[in-house]
Amino acid sequence: MGTFVNERKFAGEMFEKYEVIRNAEMREYTTLKLGGPAEWLAFPRSREEIIGLFAEAGRAGMPVTVIGHGSNLVVLDGGIPGLVIRVEKNMRGIRTEGNRITAQAGAMLGAVAAAAAEAGLTGLEFAAGIPGTIGGAMTMNAGAYGGEMADVTVRVDGVYPDGRAVSLNREEMEFGYRTSAVSRLNFVVTEVTLELESGNPEAIRAKMAELNAQRAEKQPLDAPSAGSTFKRPEGFFAAALIDQCGLKGYSVGETEVSRKHAGFLVNYGNSSADYMALMRHVQKIVEERAGVRLEPEVRILGKEASI
Repeated sequence: MGTFVNERKFAGEMFEKYEVIRNAEMREYTTLKLGGPAEWLAFPRSREEIIGLFAEAGRAGMPVTVIGHGSNLVVLDGGIPGLVIRVEKNMRGIRTEGNRITAQAGAMLGAVAAAAAEAGLTGLEFAAGIPGTIGGAMTMNAGAYGGEMADVTVRVDGVYPDGRAVSLNREEMEFGYRTSAVSRLNFVVTEVTLELESGNPEAIRAKMAELNAQRAEKQPLDAPSAGSTFKRPEGFFAAALIDQCGLKGYSVGETEVSRKHAGFLVNYGNSSADYMALMRHVQKIVEERAGVRLEPEVRILGKEASI
């Protein structure tokens, strides 16, 4: 396990002003519970700290990776070199004004949905059970049960690695299926504004409870996973294809195609290499038997472990 440090590196103190962990085991910061160490892991408290972290890493010639809660990540066993910026626990502010909600990028989707319900605002019920941050949700246009972030987003604010500000409206965000302009433009989301509709708080909470009950019934929420491992192929459903190919319960090491929902690959061990091998096997069999190439929905970071 990593420790909080102000460690001397290069000619001066690296990241002395920030909350950082040196050699942080990423399995502790992903819902899949896998991943080797990040050389440095930082928890920024503001937009200004994100800019400062990029600047310090840049002066040191250090690569930078930005993550949210870690719910859609596979970190390889060799870990992540350089600096990892985790926009999450210290940037969770949420405020409501009329029919709009503005949230810092580290706010969990469930918390934003709960704030919407409290304010009697409908349109975000689909997101109540998605275990990620709103910043991550903007990056991949997260969605479920017929809703997606593109439906409710009006503005996304962020910063480029060089410190320049960026602000995009819904059209400029270029939302698509599990994609947006965030990755193409390579900026860090810092704040998001949503526009919802007035509704009945009790009805909103009832809908959220209904959808969460459906999740619990159909998804393996009691096992470490990164959510749906593969994107939905056009004209098909990934889980149905995997199931039809007889892969439910298939395992590599201590990773397994969930017996409850074939779209989830679950982990009971400590090897990202096993998880990756399972992913590749599922892709190979589905392509051979169904003629469909499954593309990962999860984001894969880091390097393989040295032998």
